[in-house]
Amino acid sequence: MLHSSRAARSARALAAVSGVALVATSLSLISSPAHAADPVDINVLGINDFHGRIKSNGVEAGAAVLAGAVDQIRGEHPNTVFAAAGDLIGASTFESFIAHDKPTIDALNEAGLEVSAVGNHEFDQGYDDLVNRVMAPESADNPDGGAAWKYIGANVVMKDSGDPALDPTFVKTMDGVQVGFIGAVTEHLPELVSPGGIADIQVTDIVDAVNTEADALKADGVDVIVMLVHEGAPSTDCAAMDDDPTSDFGSIVTGVDDNVDAIISGHTHLAYNCSFPVAGWAGRPVTERPVVSAGQYGYNLNQLDLSVDPESGQIQSVDQQILPLTTKNADGTYTANYPVDADTKAIVDAAVTEADVKGAQPLGQIAGAFNRATRPTADGTGTEENRGGESTLGNLVAEAQRWATRKESTGAAQIAFMNPGGLRADMVGNNSGGYPAELTYKQAASVQPFANTLVNMTMSGAQIRTVLGQQWQPDGASRPFLRLGTSRGFKYTYDPTSHEITDMWLKGVPLTDDGQYSVTVNSFLSTGGDNFAEFANGTHKQDTGQTDLQGMVDYMAALASDDALPVDAQQRAVGVTGAAATYRLGKKVTFDVSSLAFTGAGDPQDKKVAIQLGQKKLGKVAVDNTVAPGATDDEAGTAHVAVKLPKKAATGSRTIKIVGLQTGTVVKVPVRITK
Repeated sequence: MLHSSRAARSARALAAVSGVALVATSLSLISSPAHAADPVDINVLGINDFHGRIKSNGVEAGAAVLAGAVDQIRGEHPNTVFAAAGDLIGASTFESFIAHDKPTIDALNEAGLEVSAVGNHEFDQGYDDLVNRVMAPESADNPDGGAAWKYIGANVVMKDSGDPALDPTFVKTMDGVQVGFIGAVTEHLPELVSPGGIADIQVTDIVDAVNTEADALKADGVDVIVMLVHEGAPSTDCAAMDDDPTSDFGSIVTGVDDNVDAIISGHTHLAYNCSFPVAGWAGRPVTERPVVSAGQYGYNLNQLDLSVDPESGQIQSVDQQILPLTTKNADGTYTANYPVDADTKAIVDAAVTEADVKGAQPLGQIAGAFNRATRPTADGTGTEENRGGESTLGNLVAEAQRWATRKESTGAAQIAFMNPGGLRADMVGNNSGGYPAELTYKQAASVQPFANTLVNMTMSGAQIRTVLGQQWQPDGASRPFLRLGTSRGFKYTYDPTSHEITDMWLKGVPLTDDGQYSVTVNSFLSTGGDNFAEFANGTHKQDTGQTDLQGMVDYMAALASDDALPVDAQQRAVGVTGAAATYRLGKKVTFDVSSLAFTGAGDPQDKKVAIQLGQKKLGKVAVDNTVAPGATDDEAGTAHVAVKLPKKAATGSRTIKIVGLQTGTVVKVPVRITK
């Protein structure tokens, strides 16, 4: 174990590790002189963003190794608290998802988890589900619940009364030292879960709520106070974490008061091990506050080893480190760094066995991979998901949901939309032998693990236009742009500079603002999730009771049981910039087109597009499919149209078409042609 002296540390930032770092970093803060009373060793272990990763899978150590690590460390440090910063459940792998995360709850109970802040995914099924199932003691009436740990959230209150919706704090006494924990959830919660599920609660300012509780705990004689917050840093650079005191995380690091001794964070899935000077601590044995996160999926544990004076309650020293739960071998395999806990392993094995039986059910054949949009990482070292890009997978899921609600009894849906954040894995099937490939129930469930129901509603053309405009998210949103997946037959163009939706078509017929259309979305979107507030204003709403996953299962059974389901390579949303309203015969036509490219691995893309006036071919232009590193939009696939109109052709209202030569994408640009 490496220890670094205070002289070797930066004044503001001590260390950082990436989310896949495999070498522990240990930070020892200055120790005080000997005290009359023997100091008490208090050990805090932290995790975050576990997301039901109960099964060992390479760098994901699994719940049994996590439990074994906690057991071993408890043996070395009897005064240990095992805590978490939220998102323990939700967006889980199939083994946990298929059983409503009961295996994760059981496994973390067995591992001895004692307290956790609520994360946004704890609210996936709504506040009532969290309180009455997840947090409720296991019983005959509640076989799916039973979290033995305490969920806390100081900034979650009842909307009507302002009373706490959750216990704000948790206190544990060890060898006479009281250790208090304050929980808080990201203030972006209303954007991240179905608004209907949290209609009765309100999320308040994190710093205000935590400071109020910290002051109260300190007044009650609590010695050590640890903040568990489901909000995190946007990078692992410690030096940048408090640069902007107005940012989500910077406001926390700089805003919590002197009574908060340490911050265990999460939400951004990054691992970091930092500390920051606290002005009010000058002259104390410890002058810097630890700010840490363990990354994601059970890769690591945070450890805060505190030496506390039992008489003054003051921290004398801090040893903070990240403990990787696995080590990567030279051959690419992983070895667990801690023993496997047998009782936890039994829970996991039973869940895996049950899930394997359910998950092996074949749903049909796919002719190729249905991918999410991707982009190069900002540092250029790899690729990552881009929720701002149109994707073959998003469009497929939207079409399956439209198809599943196509009957009169479920609303006779004409259009469906899918939020990109609801897609948690690509749909590639068992493709080791190439395509066509079999798709299993487990693979389909891994794509859509939230069990949202399908909701049908009536919307005007003007409302649909508003919804599409809301893809550009409001200032301060967690992502600046979210591209909705859209069902087959619905297409639109937009101006990427003004964010105006210029034209919309359904099966080739223009939508009118006052026209009424049957629209299906999942229950998350139906009440305005992801800032798509206009969906909440739809009329004649009908919750079909059918889950999004069941819609996909039925869709595959109907359309992919005999012939492999083809990948639809046609773009639904295309940007058009600089097109004039009127062009003259014999003159040059110029404008720019964007968003012609799907960006998933191996997605079909156009190299050239043809330009037509009616059936008259005017020429071809090249397409640039470059994706900018860190792109948050859908503009990849650009072409500059510069063609000459014929001297003789029909005048009046005409349509210039851009036709993808490889994908078959058709973009319509309505214009007026004059002599």
